[in-house]
Amino acid sequence: MRVGITGVGAYLPDREMTTDALQAGLGGPRLPRGLFTRLTGIDRRRVAAPDEYASTLGRHAARAALGDAGLDPLDVDLLLFASASRDMVEPATAHILQAELGSRAHALDVTNACNSFVNGIDLARSMILAGRARRALVVTGETPTRVMRPSLTDRRAFAGFTFGDAGAAVVVEPVATGGILDVDTETHSEHWEVGGIPGGGSRHPRGDEYTYFTGDGHRLKTVFEKIGPSILDRVLSRCSMEFRDFSFILVHQVTYPYLEQFLEITGIPRDRIVVTVGEFGNTASATLGIQLARIRPRLNPGDRVLLMGLGGGVSIMTMVLEQP
Repeated sequence: MRVGITGVGAYLPDREMTTDALQAGLGGPRLPRGLFTRLTGIDRRRVAAPDEYASTLGRHAARAALGDAGLDPLDVDLLLFASASRDMVEPATAHILQAELGSRAHALDVTNACNSFVNGIDLARSMILAGRARRALVVTGETPTRVMRPSLTDRRAFAGFTFGDAGAAVVVEPVATGGILDVDTETHSEHWEVGGIPGGGSRHPRGDEYTYFTGDGHRLKTVFEKIGPSILDRVLSRCSMEFRDFSFILVHQVTYPYLEQFLEITGIPRDRIVVTVGEFGNTASATLGIQLARIRPRLNPGDRVLLMGLGGGVSIMTMVLEQP
């Protein structure tokens, strides 16, 4: 059996915030005007409205993906909300999303930082291959701007100011040709303390201090640059392909300078990537979904796409798709 992606959707909130405006609104030390924009290459990002939640962004994207596939919510028997963001600790946001969509699918959350969405697609594929599901809807709704600190308190707070909000979704089901050809992962959990949001769990159940993102962006970049090329070498060798054989290579993006350096280290051609970080910022696990939605109208049967996700924890994940 071949399993592939038959519908893609993305959603971006209406409100737009420039990075200059974000910097100007922060408390703490006065910094040179335009500093954040120059350091990150992020000109602006989208920000969810007060009455928009992770499930809200996911719902809009889900409806777009179902429409792209010509399906109704009741046509899906597995619903995975695969996101670093969620509406609340309990219940799973997948249940909130299902209630809003009107689906009756088996619903659960999948969480693995910025790799959540790709992990969700892989899990959906695995459950279909195992005969546990017929058709899956994988959804992410990311609202990381809500974990940005209100002031630049220290260096570890800076990484949080790269965030933007967005939603993405895909329909995963059996296909006659093409589909998901290859999946690979590499996990280095010894680096889990490099960054994250410590609040809401049993370690820090209460306290605003723990609800903000804290991370060492430089250390994260160093880890990704060290382990990233090896997994790419494995994928290319196993698939007997070169970077030029892919129509597009979709890469998770945190800042523009980091992306440039990563491309230089790995040798990924710039004309194969889809740059989204400058206009949307780091949209966490929705990043690859937004890029996939952008290129979908340009894909022809047989075109191959390489997805590369980078997530805190730390993990790297790749997926090779062939357009049915």
